[in-house]
Amino acid sequence: MSPQGPKSGRGSRPGSGLSKKGKPRTGTGGKGRRALEGKGPTPPAEMRPGHPAQRKAAAAAKRRSPGSAAPRPDTQAAERRSPARGSGDAAEFVAGRNSVVESLRAGVPSMVLYVGRGQPQDDRVAESVQLAAAAGIAVLEAGQTELDRLTGGALHQGLALRVRPYEYAHPDDLLARAEEAGQLPLLVALDSVTDPRNLGAVVRSAAAFGAHGVVVPSRRGAGVTAGAWKSSAGALARVPVARASNLTRTLRDYREAGVFIAGLDAGGDTEIRDLELATAPLVLVVGSEGRGLSRIVAQACDMLVRIPIAAKTESLNAGVAAGIALYEVAAVRSRIP
Repeated sequence: MSPQGPKSGRGSRPGSGLSKKGKPRTGTGGKGRRALEGKGPTPPAEMRPGHPAQRKAAAAAKRRSPGSAAPRPDTQAAERRSPARGSGDAAEFVAGRNSVVESLRAGVPSMVLYVGRGQPQDDRVAESVQLAAAAGIAVLEAGQTELDRLTGGALHQGLALRVRPYEYAHPDDLLARAEEAGQLPLLVALDSVTDPRNLGAVVRSAAAFGAHGVVVPSRRGAGVTAGAWKSSAGALARVPVARASNLTRTLRDYREAGVFIAGLDAGGDTEIRDLELATAPLVLVVGSEGRGLSRIVAQACDMLVRIPIAAKTESLNAGVAAGIALYEVAAVRSRIP
């Protein structure tokens, strides 16, 4: 058998890179036709093995997994420059150009502004970066994959803001705040109010009418989120929010401390403008728009008061109801000699 025999046999197969004589076919470089086929479009940098962006994304994903190691150095440095406000809720993300720039305008305490790499820029992105830099908030670039992961797949438009966790006060701190100011305590407690925007509106009214703080339940109630910060128009920086593990027990503790409890209820016997307890240490309890006060919370109140409205079929949301009640209490207190 000729030494070229096996080569000739292999070269005769379709798609082989060799001729019948065992020599490379012209234009093949010695490769077969299948080996010369394209491999499809180039994947993003975050998905190309060995690419710096891929290593960065893999390291970030590993840090976010259970039992992960220390945080990313650049984020760790950002957190040292802007320390979190304590052991509140986990940080959340505001996604989208309009939402981010509005949050920064409102002064929502934030840790990091993430700007998409290679994203088309506009005035909102430029303003967001400028506001973040002025507030001492770290500005970092992030790839599309990382932004998708951080925001949970939300429509971020190449812009995401990491909001600081909020440090809630203890319910007793609110009474201490009134005592330090030498004023009659005036607090607001929210029962089953689940919309953070209502919480922000209540805090805004509390700041306007001299209340010393707002109490919310730790479960089945709204917490301080970016939405609450925005609707408070910065009032959350001046009025503390306390979290109660058991709202009913907290109200009872307030009663034992000499504070009267008045619950806002459509079926109350007394109108808010006739509330004689307005001149005493007072907690106003506001329920949700649909359910009102829960039975157990209503039982913990010293009295139930109502806001007179023209149509019996109408109802007021928590933010509006709290604002009206606080105004009436402030009006009565302003007449105290």
